[in-house]
Amino acid sequence: MSFSSVDITSGEKASKKRGDKWPWYGAPIFCVIWFTLFYVAAIPSFFSYPKMLYVRDEANHPGEFIGERAMIQLAEYSSIGNKMVGSINNEVHVVNFLKREVERIVEQSRTDLYDIDLEVQYASGSFYLWDAATSYDNVSNVVVRLSRKDSPSDNYLLVNSHYDSEVKTPAAGDDGVMVVIMLETLRVMTQSDRPLAHPVIFLFNGAEEANMLGAHGFITKHKWAKNCKALINLDSTGSGGREVLFQTGPNHPWLMNYYQKHAPHPFSITLGEELFQNNFIPSDTDFRIFRDFGNVPGLDMAHALNGYVYHTKYDNFKNLARGTYQSTGENVLALTWALANAPELDDTAAHEEGHAVFFDYLGWFIVVYTESASIAINIVVSLAALICIGISVYFMTKDNVVDAPKAVVLRFGTICLVQLGAVIIAWGLTLLVAVFMRAVGLGESWYYGIWMTFGLYFCPMFLGLGLLPAFYIGWTKRKTYMKLNHTIACFMHAHCILIVFLCLLLTGLGIRSAFFPMIALFFYTVSLIVQFILRLTIKNCFFTVHILCQILPFFFYTYLMYVFLLVFVPMQGRDGPDSKPDMLLAAFIALMTMHFAGFIVPVLLKFHKSKTFISMFGVLIIVFIILAATPAGFPFKKDVAAQRYYVLHTQRTLHMSDGTTTQETGFYIQPVDTRYSELYDTTLKNVEPEIWLKNNCAEEPYCGLPLYSGRWLNWKDSARWIYSSAPALPVATELTEVSRQSISLSKKRFEFSLKAGDRIVMYVDPLEKVKITNWSFDETILVDGHTAPYFVYHVTSLVTEPYNFWLEFEHDAANTDGPYFKLAVSVHFLYHPEHYTPEFREFLSTFPDWTYTTDWLASYESWIF
Repeated sequence: MSFSSVDITSGEKASKKRGDKWPWYGAPIFCVIWFTLFYVAAIPSFFSYPKMLYVRDEANHPGEFIGERAMIQLAEYSSIGNKMVGSINNEVHVVNFLKREVERIVEQSRTDLYDIDLEVQYASGSFYLWDAATSYDNVSNVVVRLSRKDSPSDNYLLVNSHYDSEVKTPAAGDDGVMVVIMLETLRVMTQSDRPLAHPVIFLFNGAEEANMLGAHGFITKHKWAKNCKALINLDSTGSGGREVLFQTGPNHPWLMNYYQKHAPHPFSITLGEELFQNNFIPSDTDFRIFRDFGNVPGLDMAHALNGYVYHTKYDNFKNLARGTYQSTGENVLALTWALANAPELDDTAAHEEGHAVFFDYLGWFIVVYTESASIAINIVVSLAALICIGISVYFMTKDNVVDAPKAVVLRFGTICLVQLGAVIIAWGLTLLVAVFMRAVGLGESWYYGIWMTFGLYFCPMFLGLGLLPAFYIGWTKRKTYMKLNHTIACFMHAHCILIVFLCLLLTGLGIRSAFFPMIALFFYTVSLIVQFILRLTIKNCFFTVHILCQILPFFFYTYLMYVFLLVFVPMQGRDGPDSKPDMLLAAFIALMTMHFAGFIVPVLLKFHKSKTFISMFGVLIIVFIILAATPAGFPFKKDVAAQRYYVLHTQRTLHMSDGTTTQETGFYIQPVDTRYSELYDTTLKNVEPEIWLKNNCAEEPYCGLPLYSGRWLNWKDSARWIYSSAPALPVATELTEVSRQSISLSKKRFEFSLKAGDRIVMYVDPLEKVKITNWSFDETILVDGHTAPYFVYHVTSLVTEPYNFWLEFEHDAANTDGPYFKLAVSVHFLYHPEHYTPEFREFLSTFPDWTYTTDWLASYESWIF
């Protein structure tokens, strides 16, 4: 009845007509229908995998990816165990596994068509990364080149994954499954007679987890690196599932065109790329190295399902989603064929044309267009929405025979203000719940039970968006002759105007994810246009058309929110104790929810007792807060969603300027998320940080802590130190001052030789009126003028020779004898559990079963020179 003309002869008739509401019991049915649509469409779409192909059926599927073979290979890879850089497992057993599999592929290949070259690279080098002067020695890569004998191109496609692992994990998901997918892709291609215009480099990278050293070693040192013109990078932040394409280019939108055309199971979104590149995701990939040091554009894809197991012992063969092999394998095979035959590889520089905007719809298909096209689309759709709203309001003035047109317009303006207030209240309630939960020690209650987000963060949005408009309608029902349908439509129009503002704002800021609000505007505009057309023939169609036009965007937004929660919630468990995960999650849910709820919640105003029903969302908020205080809301679960801690059995040795030496040993505990109070109130309740932090930060660089990452320094206030007996270090640290030379009256050069373990972190801290002018490490820190102390990271692999380095200092000419600087060396033994003392093992056993410790041995030793 929304836009039909009504003959109103008196205010009483208008009031009666205006009160034509639906029965109250329709409201819960209405909500259940939307939830049902979510469960029958969005969730199944995410977990939709192709049927696995088995080895026994290979003859019936020539040229296709055989998922079972990859699964069999992953079982063998996983059985090798942990694969840290420098370990025998990584440098010998995995390398032999890869060589054996590649040699088997060569034996079965079309040798009349292909040349297959296999090399094991051992690389050394240095570069700047994450505020650290990084260097490495003898890290390994297994490199395979596949080329057609009749296609002698010098422009290659690079496909990369890594076979090394983090501490204690067998790395089935990160990144073993991508390794075996590359092996099966190589096998299928070598048995095909399809054209292959450009050679393909399959880089099995042996040192990604150690700050992406293997990728740097290849792209800066290998003879084939300069020929690599495009990249497919394969990584993981979980345990399989559908791989998400979350980075492209940069500035090469043609890559997305190939993905759109050839990937049979698309899963990608520009929003993921922008979140990743703005550090919302606490990870990085080799894509950065190939981009920054090789100028190689590409596609960066990763698995993200079940991120709870990421970098833990639970990242094993059993926990990997079975559908992963076939789904990812078919995508990688198709993309490798497509890009290897892409003519753009012959001159990639000619195709640098800016960024692409891309998103998939429930994995059914993918939409891709250029950034410049997105600006035009966003503006056109926004203007179309505003024009349609203007036409709709005009029709309302014609349909309302009691109020003057000016009164209708003024009332619409009032409703716009009310809707703005409703959005502000909805956001405020959602963020207030997040602040409250953290303040009362109930943060992250959604970590294991993601369903908790519904009551804690979705319900405040529904409550805020619905309650204020409901009160407005109740307050004005005897003061206006505007029809209820018109009033509800005005609230939707007002919300659309807010979304227009958001869309144009994001577009103006150059944020490509402005397509997100554009989708809501597009479908709402379509619904208005359909209503205008049907207005000429069919009456009383407003709600029918509106609801039908909201189904597709509802699927889109709820699907993306579900994916967002599955991917980002586990990441919050490793984002650091200084993060604010509740606020971050609440803000993202509020932002996403307003795009669809603002067009669906107003329909509830059509039902009797709408205020009462909408208030039930407030009741649900209270219920879920109470649940969060019970065991049902405890965020961590044994073996499934454990709380993470770093625990280092550490020996600290401080060599003072007066020649004395002090030594202390203990357990250095570092939480990785924000809700560590439960552990500290029980296992570590008698340990105070001041006991060991006191004076250390003033006297020692980086507080004298054996940091393995610069991020740990920002976390130090949450760390604890428990005194213990000394660790049994596998290798003693021996620093030798080889020489000290005066270059001039105000300059000195020091040369050192260091014998230590294979992971070394050094802090170089010049004293007052002393400046480092040069050193043997990467010079970026010095050239860019970073603030001391300087962070140096060095990794070796199966190297027995000492590490030699030098430093040059500029000082006051009067200061001829020094001291000039403090040098601290922290050595980390990440894969030596056989050296754990009984005391250390006993201490680790005291941690609750809902925690997970990433533990190793470490030493810290400092000198003044």
